[in-house]
Amino acid sequence: MPPLLLCFHHAGAGVSAFSRWQAEFGAAAEVVPVLLPGRDARVREPRVTELAPLLAELEVAAALTRGRPYLLYGHSLGGLVAYSFAAAREAAGDPPQAVVIGAVLPPHLRSLLARSAELPDTPLLRLLVRKGVLPPDAADAERGSDIFRRRVLPPLRDDLRLAQDLVRRAAVPLRAPVLALAGADDPVAPPAGVAQWERYAAGHFRLRTVAGGHLFVRDRALPRLLRTELGGFLTGLRPESSAV
Repeated sequence: MPPLLLCFHHAGAGVSAFSRWQAEFGAAAEVVPVLLPGRDARVREPRVTELAPLLAELEVAAALTRGRPYLLYGHSLGGLVAYSFAAAREAAGDPPQAVVIGAVLPPHLRSLLARSAELPDTPLLRLLVRKGVLPPDAADAERGSDIFRRRVLPPLRDDLRLAQDLVRRAAVPLRAPVLALAGADDPVAPPAGVAQWERYAAGHFRLRTVAGGHLFVRDRALPRLLRTELGGFLTGLRPESSAV
């Protein structure tokens, strides 16, 4: 049975960025995108904004991992979710084989976006546009910003609140190998900042800089790169035998 690859999405998003990943990984891993409540097919469910409800929500994912090897990928907010989930599973005696964290600063650097959850709509939209998280139209009153205010901003704001709580509660280093990915042109989480995830890795740690900005998760090359980077784990080797 192949290992699981649990994938956690970025703020304000669903799991569409992972839709092609299974085809890339093939039989090497079972890709499981984890959809948080309040979006896509779960749009009517209350969104989570704190660690404890998040971990309760992720009990479904935790049940999948019991007795089976698994790896984690999280992008932006999803990186903080992956870290928090990994820490909880290690405490429960069910550690991941490896954790990949993409496009997010480590907790002690306190990302500007995570500190901006309570900004009024217009300044928050302008900040998200400036950082490349939303398109320019999002802050343009004459070109559809009302749609972003009504449909995009509420879940995104709650996701920033979740990120804020996860940052506050992060503490322990992970025993699992950690691979941190940074976009070369990412204004939200530049490589020098992402490199400091090493503080949260008690064992193997590696930084990999990739082409693109904050949303490089949408690049079709990413799952191919991950399959290469995680090759040792995907072929069933123990973590000690394959440094990330």
